[in-house]
Amino acid sequence: MPCKHNDTIKCNCTYACPRRGKCCECIAYHRRSEEFPACFFTNEAERMYDRSLEALIDDRK
Repeated sequence: MPCKHNDTIKCNCTYACPRRGKCCECIAYHRRSEEFPACFFTNEAERMYDRSLEALIDDRK
């Protein structure tokens, strides 16, 4: 199934990215890099651009 752009989801990613709003492409991209997409993080933590598991755990504390 093709990945479609979803305008109804508010993407909190502040990085200029061609996958913005295309959740399945974004998740696949970050998974290949063993990272998490911006939507897993709070807005404050997202601005750090650290998508690691360690950053996600710190953000959830």
